[in-house]
Order: sequence, then C-alpha cells, then structure tokens
Amino acid sequence: MAKRAKQSFGKRIWRFTKRTLLIMFVSSLLYLIICRWVMPPITITQITNSINYGLKRDYVSWDEISYNVKLAAIASEDQTFANHNGFDLDAIEKSFNPPKGKKKKLPLGAAASTITQQTAKNVFLFGGGGTLKYVRKVPEAYFTLLIELIWGKKRILEVYLNTIEMGPGIFGIEAAAQQYFGKSAKQLSRQEAAMIIACLPNPKRFLVKPTSIRVAWRYPQILREMHNIEDDADVLAIIK
Repeated sequence: MAKRAKQSFGKRIWRFTKRTLLIMFVSSLLYLIICRWVMPPITITQITNSINYGLKRDYVSWDEISYNVKLAAIASEDQTFANHNGFDLDAIEKSFNPPKGKKKKLPLGAAASTITQQTAKNVFLFGGGGTLKYVRKVPEAYFTLLIELIWGKKRILEVYLNTIEMGPGIFGIEAAAQQYFGKSAKQLSRQEAAMIIACLPNPKRFLVKPTSIRVAWRYPQILREMHNIEDDADVLAIIK
C-alpha cells in the first residue's frame, strides 16, 4: 500500500513538472515572439540594478539610433555578427584553446559571447558569474537560436542597444547619450559612440564620464576597427 502511494505521489510530481515545463516553454516562446515588435517592458538585470543605482532608460527605435553606434557595437563586440547563427564557434574554440604560454585573450571585435547571446541573456535571463554563469548556458543557447530565427539581425542589434547596461543604472544607448553627452542617440558622433561602447563589458567599472583609463585606451581602437569593417557589405546591409 505504501509502495503504491509512493508511486502515485511520484507520478503526480512528474505530471506537475511536465505541465510546469510546458507552460514555461509556451509562455517564453510567446513572449519572445511579442518582443519581435515590442521592447521588453523590464528585464531581471534592470530590476536588480535599480535597487542600488536607480534606473535610467529610454527605449528608441532603430531609426533613432546613430549609424555610428551600430557600427561601433559590431566593431567592438562581435565582428562576425553579420555572418554567424548566434554563436562564434571560432572565438569559442580560441577562448578554450589559447596559444601555449598565453592567456585566454581574444582580439578586439572577437568574443566568445556574441551580440546575439548577450541580447538573449539581457532580455530573457540574468547576469552574474560563478555558478550562475553555468546555470544560464542551456537556456541562453535556446533563446539565442530562437531570436536569430525569429527576430533577425537588425532587431537583435536594436534590442541589444536598447537593453545593454552602459553605466551604473544606465540602460540603452539613448539614456547613455543623454547622460554623457546631453544629446540623443541619433546625434552621437563616431568618437562619442566609440566611447560609450568602450565601457563594455563592465560599465560600472569602466566609466565613460569621468573617462576611465580603460575607456580612454580602448575607444581609439574601436574607432580603427570601425574604419576597418565599414566597407563590409554584410555589415552595411544590417546597419544602414
């Protein structure tokens, strides 16, 4: 009798688990489809940051973001963005297999975490390193593949530039442009765009204003990379 009760309880738990997972899958898929046209109302990262830093955010459309910002983001964060399916396999391999005697360091514009992956994490998941980083990997891959398939490159870049943290409590390029340069995202010059993007991936430490040593060192490199990739037809097809 006790054995049957345990089996019945186990079946109920399994049915509940399956039902919960199905609901989570369907609801996340619907939310992802909605975000193809509607900006996410809030993210976990924005909520957690607002506790200590407040929240400065102002979503803007694709046409309200400077060409310079789009170019700077790709030049600095993911130069293979136009060509990969969400994952830069070469960069991932290099990060795990660096040349002997050298640290795991990738060249500017190459990152194991692509713009698509960062967008998936920012919108649907949570930040943090350590154990959280590994817990996040499977759902991050799932959302990465889906937004590549459903959103497309322009939408991914648009959402990325609206949701990425660009200073303590400052999310998105419009809030960053207003905070640092007193102008809209559409009016940012090449240098201003490069300076803002240079604060990534640690915008709480690498400050745009007052300009940290890291940002002052990095933004000229980003400007050079912007020049180098600007004649790439695949990149231009996305950002123009």
